[in-house]
Amino acid sequence: MLDQPMTPNSRNCKILYFAWVREKMGRGSEEIEIPSSVLTVGDLIFFLKSKGGEYALALENESVIRVALDQAHASRETKLGQPREIALFPPVTGG
Repeated sequence: MLDQPMTPNSRNCKILYFAWVREKMGRGSEEIEIPSSVLTVGDLIFFLKSKGGEYALALENESVIRVALDQAHASRETKLGQPREIALFPPVTGG
């Protein structure tokens, strides 16, 4: 697989999708180019939703979507930084 050129003010990151988020996305993960203007987890959700299609469908009820940056839970206000991996998932229940 060839590396895709990045625009000057962006970063590449692997995004993982779990449970019904994965089902609505139609895939479990992808590499995505994130613009430098996306500074927080909340900005990331807005950016992804703005891509339309399956992104808008999977993230339509964004208040229930949980996010982890490099396997650490993050709030909407958390600075995105340079994570290697971002996970998006619905709330989980235990039993």
